[in-house]
Amino acid sequence: MTTSNKYAWTWKVKPERLEEYVEMHLNPWQEIMEEHSRAGIRNYSIFQQGNQFFYCFECDDVEGAFRIIAESEACGRWNAITSTMVEGSFDFNEPQPIVPMREVFYLK
Repeated sequence: MTTSNKYAWTWKVKPERLEEYVEMHLNPWQEIMEEHSRAGIRNYSIFQQGNQFFYCFECDDVEGAFRIIAESEACGRWNAITSTMVEGSFDFNEPQPIVPMREVFYLK
């Protein structure tokens, strides 16, 4: 099977933080957008169903992208806030900060 350069994962947001989490993503900081672009992340979408969120983006070098995000001061500030909103936490300095979903189908 041919695979894509897409990466996806899910997180649940704590119900009491849901409104704040959505608001932050409806109005992201410009510097966060710039850092993700600099990291080579593109076509990034987040979908919501209740407090379950589905994240999907494309990237040619995800390890390099995560390294850039981990070293970014702006992303560190953003992640310090948003990681308190999800069930579980994430740290881009960890070997696998996001557990990607397995791609089982790709139509080019």
